[in-house]
Amino acid sequence: MKNTIITIVAIAILAIGFVLLYQNRSTVRETPTASETVRQLSSSQQWETKTEEEAGVTVVITPLDLSPQFAEWKFDVGLNTHSVELDQDMTRIAVLTDDRRNEYKPVAWDGVAPGGHHREGVLIFRAVSPMPRSVELTIKDIGGIPERSFKWDLK
Repeated sequence: MKNTIITIVAIAILAIGFVLLYQNRSTVRETPTASETVRQLSSSQQWETKTEEEAGVTVVITPLDLSPQFAEWKFDVGLNTHSVELDQDMTRIAVLTDDRRNEYKPVAWDGVAPGGHHREGVLIFRAVSPMPRSVELTIKDIGGIPERSFKWDLK
């Protein structure tokens, strides 16, 4: 009799736990987190990744946020090599140019510090206003190449 009561109580506890777990999962799925909301806003426009391989250095750039709704425009930057040291200050060697030839310097680099053979981070610029038809990101003096340019049409 005692074992039967223990078994019934254990089954009841498992059933209640299952119901609570299932309800909690449903609630979490219905409500996106703050980071998911930001990701959805950022990815409302998917921007083309541009790659350039020259002089033993590969540079990969993907715009993250390029719309008037953002105060900052961000570019994901990847640098890879096995031949030179990647010791440049990204805020000094990068410039964003709009279709009217206005130039904008980055306000920040959020990524790996200078040095090494592999660097990744985000170049951050103030948003360009009024909204240009296109922008071009130029990175200077990496691997002996004077300029590497990456262009995106915005409209």
